[in-house]
Amino acid sequence: MIKYYYKNLRSKQVSELDEYHPGAWVYVQQPTEEELAFLVKRFKLEPGHLEDAMDDDEMPRLEKEGDKSYIFMRYAYTTDDLELTTAPLLFIVGSDLLITVSLGEIPRMQRFLTSKVEFATTQRTKLVLQVLYQIVDEYEIFINNISRQTKVIRSRLRGHEIGNQDFVDFVMIEDELNEFLSALQPTTAILRRLLLGKHIQLYEEDQDLVEDLLLNNEQSIESCNANIKTIINIREAYSTINSNNLNRSMKVLTAFTVLITLPNVVFGMYGMNIPLPFQHEPWAYFFVLPLSLGLSWMVWIIARKRRIF
Repeated sequence: MIKYYYKNLRSKQVSELDEYHPGAWVYVQQPTEEELAFLVKRFKLEPGHLEDAMDDDEMPRLEKEGDKSYIFMRYAYTTDDLELTTAPLLFIVGSDLLITVSLGEIPRMQRFLTSKVEFATTQRTKLVLQVLYQIVDEYEIFINNISRQTKVIRSRLRGHEIGNQDFVDFVMIEDELNEFLSALQPTTAILRRLLLGKHIQLYEEDQDLVEDLLLNNEQSIESCNANIKTIINIREAYSTINSNNLNRSMKVLTAFTVLITLPNVVFGMYGMNIPLPFQHEPWAYFFVLPLSLGLSWMVWIIARKRRIF
């Protein structure tokens, strides 16, 4: 799908054009091979970069071919299964050209079409930065939601209410955060290169936008790392608690086993069909019972002093 959007500084609404005009935003979503071939021929693009944009695993990078810059980014979105993931997005910026190529709809695209974001397609560099801002802001919202979810699970750790499903959620959350990091960390390098002004022309206002984007992106990276560290700490804490509880349980069971075994040894000896001391005496039972209890008590005292039990 190829659409052409146009809006200048005087326009109040975005116009969708039937064909390309200079100053228009060429919005490409889920293009077919024929549409890709048309773009290459119509705008004299590098076909290899367009093919890379169709790769779901393409990582953020910055390339320059002739008078056109190719900026590869990744945006976050929620799938139909309510899972968080990322997808590639390609910006092609020329002296009088702006093209975006994506496998799906750009996050918050409706904000541009409904004029909730003040922009002009004739200001190509600023529009690119505005789209990047929406992408980075969407990452921040997702990461904040993950932080809240992690805090809820962490609060249940105090009451020992964490279950197996919580650890399954942790695995999914950690995968999402790692995927975010793999997209956000190269984005920082791209923004730093954009600040040099060699790939796209930046005005003073544009430089401020890039610096804000860089700051927000680095904060998102720090938040991802902090959440991953929290998840690891929770897992280690829960593992330590379980190990400690298991050790205590084993100590209690061992103590009961020893205390029960000692009387059985004495009773077993007097249960044998061989001559034994005091076996014909009427008070023998009252001797054997205190003897077995005394041995158990002695073992208990020694174990307590040595902190075995």
